Amino acid sequence: MITRLRRFLLKLRPPRIRSRFLATMILVSLPPLFVLGYVSLNISKDMLVQNHIQANADHLKTSSEVADLLMRNIINMNRIILSNDQLRQELYRSGAAKADGQGVIDVRTANLLQNIVVSNLFDIQNIDSICLFDRNFRSVCYGRSEQAGKYGSEETRGLIERTDWYAQAEQAKGKEVFFGYNVLEESPYGNAFSSVKLLRDPNRLSGDKIGLLVINIRKSIFEQTVNESDESGFLVLDTRETNPVVVYDLRPELTAGVGIGGSLDATFANMRKAGYLYSQYRNATSGWMFVHFVEAKTLLQQSQRITLTTGLLAALMAGIALAVSYFVSGTITKPLLQLKKMIGDWAKGHSAADAGEAFLADEVGVIGQTFQRVTADYQVLSERLLQAQLKEREAELRSLQAQIKPHFLYNTLDSIYWMSMLEEKHDIAQMALSLSESFKLSLNKGRETIPVYKELKHIEHYMIIQNLRYDNRFKYEQEVDSDIMSYEIMKLMLQPLVENAIYHGLEPKVGEGTVRLTGRMDGEFLSFTVTDDGVGMADVRKTEEGYGMRNVRERLEIYYGPTSSFTIRSRPGEGTSIELRFPHKLYKEE
Repeated sequence: MITRLRRFLLKLRPPRIRSRFLATMILVSLPPLFVLGYVSLNISKDMLVQNHIQANADHLKTSSEVADLLMRNIINMNRIILSNDQLRQELYRSGAAKADGQGVIDVRTANLLQNIVVSNLFDIQNIDSICLFDRNFRSVCYGRSEQAGKYGSEETRGLIERTDWYAQAEQAKGKEVFFGYNVLEESPYGNAFSSVKLLRDPNRLSGDKIGLLVINIRKSIFEQTVNESDESGFLVLDTRETNPVVVYDLRPELTAGVGIGGSLDATFANMRKAGYLYSQYRNATSGWMFVHFVEAKTLLQQSQRITLTTGLLAALMAGIALAVSYFVSGTITKPLLQLKKMIGDWAKGHSAADAGEAFLADEVGVIGQTFQRVTADYQVLSERLLQAQLKEREAELRSLQAQIKPHFLYNTLDSIYWMSMLEEKHDIAQMALSLSESFKLSLNKGRETIPVYKELKHIEHYMIIQNLRYDNRFKYEQEVDSDIMSYEIMKLMLQPLVENAIYHGLEPKVGEGTVRLTGRMDGEFLSFTVTDDGVGMADVRKTEEGYGMRNVRERLEIYYGPTSSFTIRSRPGEGTSIELRFPHKLYKEE
């Protein structure tokens, strides 16, 4: 399947490189332009929606605060009316009086209520009526001719006690309760809503109810809290009941198309289904839900202009991209064709340096000029290659010859040893044997690393030779942990330090001297210290003048890296101490 697809794509591939380059530029430039336009369009729509929702949420909060202020005025009116002593006495007398008897609230009480409202300069432009009830639900009203609506007659006033709104007012225990409809009207969907407060005497401990105060507020009060718009709707919903009650509807014709559901969630679901975007905010004073909604397509009309503009810009950029691609493809393919011709001529045996037209100073021109230089140097490189091959063969022969020399030296030292033994020259025999073993250990079969115990053997053979030369002047002490004997270290690291201690520390000293070697494991490092009690030195930098010490320091740094250390401590007349410290993890023998 993959092979067939590859063959199909090869058939579709244009034969000329310029055509392929142009097609590639189109495929690379045009799809990103359309994708960019699509993504930017969606981002602009989302930002427009989010900004609208956020702005509406802020407006709803402001509307709710304005409504709080207006409703607090109603609450203050309730409390000022209740605080009037004369009015409370009227309610006490009326509540205690029998039906149609003396002392019941009447026109005098209504005038008193009117005087309280007028004298306190209440803003009553949004007040539809104020009705005062005694304990027997006899009533007087301000702002309306009829007495308490359908509860104004002797036959119907007793029904108040069985209503839901009265039960809620009793449960509030004297706190104002707002209802989304006029509780005194026959129809709950009029042009006013009610604030109901159960009146209790604040000056008596018993706190018995003395009456009921109902203030009916015109729903037009919400017009002061919202900015009207022909394209959006505003709702105030009382959600305390099972089914939401519409307290105020700015655009009933829009709401009719949406439909108020059986619950708040159902109402919002209907709005989304009808294509509306909505914001909500709960009012603190009434507990009602303020809802602002707008049709999505109306809101996104501006994004349609963005779509058209984006499309035109994408088409313009696509045309520019095509023109630029055509021009650029020509400027690129021309030097490539020139380079192709030059390579073909060189393959036929012609010199590439004889190319007719010079290359431009761009990437392809650099390749062409480089190819010309490469072909010009080709003959020289071929000759050098032949010479290098000859030299390599010569080096192999020298290496084979060099392998013969150690065997010749071993055999010669072995002959000296046996001749000394036959002649009973034991010192000479021991020196020849130690020199032979020392030489074998230093060569180490060509390996760069050596076990610690072999390096120590090398030192022992060296000390034997030196004591034979200097009549046992030097004492050698060794204290190396047995756990590190099998660890491998770089060869000829410790022996040069001992040799330095002999020649520069102990040999100039009068009398005998001691060289001490210690070795231990320090975490992930091996630590070796060579100490002598020789003449010492005042300037440790003099050690750099010696080839052996400088060689050990450089090899240590190169082989073990920056974590290794080479430390020298010396005092004149007291001796010298040299410490090597380097990692061991990679060098342990298996």
